[in-house]
Order: sequence, then structure tokens, then C-alpha cells
Amino acid sequence: MKNASKFALTMLGTLAAGPALAQGGPDLGLGYATEIGLGSKDIRTTIAGMIKTFMGLLGIVAVVLILYGGFKYMTSQGEPGKVDEAKKVIIAGVIGLAIILSAYAIASFVLGAIQTGTA
Repeated sequence: MKNASKFALTMLGTLAAGPALAQGGPDLGLGYATEIGLGSKDIRTTIAGMIKTFMGLLGIVAVVLILYGGFKYMTSQGEPGKVDEAKKVIIAGVIGLAIILSAYAIASFVLGAIQTGTA
């Protein structure tokens, strides 16, 4: 009997509060974003910028890797083991840079097609 009365009171409270909750509608906080200064750009433009920035950082890492390999090559003093290791680092850096540049080109093409195709 206790459970039935608790259930009845819960349902009565829910039904009584229903019209009051529906009056103003829920505040989703959409206006808050512009009040605190968040951007109002299109999400596709924001994601495209993030991808291009990330690809640029990867390109910098590849160039630093090539420079590191060159430094190792210059400081190897002609020792065959160190020279081979430095050459491997340089080759890996060049291959990585080629992959990053091709990925950047593909990403730029795809993101450009998405932005102009859905505008």
C-alpha cells in the first residue's frame, strides 16, 4: 500500500509540474556561447583550419627530423655505422615529409570540395 501511495503522489506531482515546465521551453544555453565570446564560424571551416594546422605541425616535425639526420651525418666523422644511421634518419624524414605533403594536398582538396559543395 505504501508503494502505491508513493507512486500516486509521484504521478500527481509530475502531472502538476508538466504545464509549468512547458511554458518557457528549455534553455539550451545557445545564447551563452556568443555572450562569452565564442566564435560563430561554420564548424566545417573550424575543422578545416584545425586539420591544416595539424598538418603544418607534422611538416615542421619532418623537417626537424631531416635536420637532425643531417647533424648526425656531419658529426659522424666518417664512421660507417653512424653514417648509415644518419642516412636512414634523413631518408625516413624525406619519406615522412612526402607523405605529409600529399596528405595535406588531399585534405585541402577534400575540405575545399566539402565547403564549396555544401555552401
